[in-house]
Amino acid sequence: MTNTDRVKCLIIGSGPAGYTAAIYASRANLAPVVYEGIQPGGQLTITTEVENFPGYPDGVDGVTMMEDLRRQAVKFGADVRAGVATAADLSASPFKITIDGEKVVEADALIIATGATAKYLGLADERKYAGMGVSACATCDGFFYRKKTVAVVGGGDTACEEALYLASLAKQVYMIVRKPFLRASKIMQEKVFSTPNIEILFEHNTLGLYGENGVEGAHLVKRQGEADEEKVDIAIDGFFLAIGHKPNTEVFKDWLPTDANGYIVTENGSPRTNIPGVFAAGDVADPVYRQAITAAASGCKAAIEAERYLLAMR
Repeated sequence: MTNTDRVKCLIIGSGPAGYTAAIYASRANLAPVVYEGIQPGGQLTITTEVENFPGYPDGVDGVTMMEDLRRQAVKFGADVRAGVATAADLSASPFKITIDGEKVVEADALIIATGATAKYLGLADERKYAGMGVSACATCDGFFYRKKTVAVVGGGDTACEEALYLASLAKQVYMIVRKPFLRASKIMQEKVFSTPNIEILFEHNTLGLYGENGVEGAHLVKRQGEADEEKVDIAIDGFFLAIGHKPNTEVFKDWLPTDANGYIVTENGSPRTNIPGVFAAGDVADPVYRQAITAAASGCKAAIEAERYLLAMR
């Protein structure tokens, strides 16, 4: 038998967007309840040093940063709980969210900050070298590879953008592309082809990574004709995944409109969704920037919108 809670403001997710929303909602006396989700702290907890978030001139460890945000939310009164949203009923207010398949939480206002998960190849070495040369965000981690050699996996616009960004920092950039062509737009292809320190390895797949105390190289296989394959190794210092992200919207897809890639569609750049009282913040509604600072900003917006909504409902 399920048990039920009733809360004024419910926040699902605990990355920069979720925790920032909790800080603002707490200070507005909304008594927010936060369910941290499957990865408390979000994607930053699997990165190493964060150097591009304002206020940390010497950089900060991703886990430490998220712990700081969590403590700040709790300090102002947020009720932060472990648990994963497994079902939703947004047909009417109060909105009903099922946690861990057991507990139902009814909320007058709902902030969805469940984030997006980077797609990986599924290699064991990606986990082995997480934070030791493997990254899914060139903007976040590219600085650490100045004058070094890196590889980018993917052949779409995102991969080209990542490769071009890294080429401005790194000595050499390899693009590992499984097809004999790039899927990116023509203008992006032209930019990549005209960048001298980018080398495209067409029809290559990654078999694994190697290195003693971090990534030192990648084992690849090159397809030659219909049946022939050639194994090759490349020496690299960093391995960047750019094969897309999957927004964590499965629970809400029956209620909220999403774009072609599953990101929640909001109104006019605001966190407002098509359902009054339901707001989306952070990477779950951001297919473009996906940065900690933009997620935090959208969490602030969502909390302010939730406060205004609740005041209007009195």
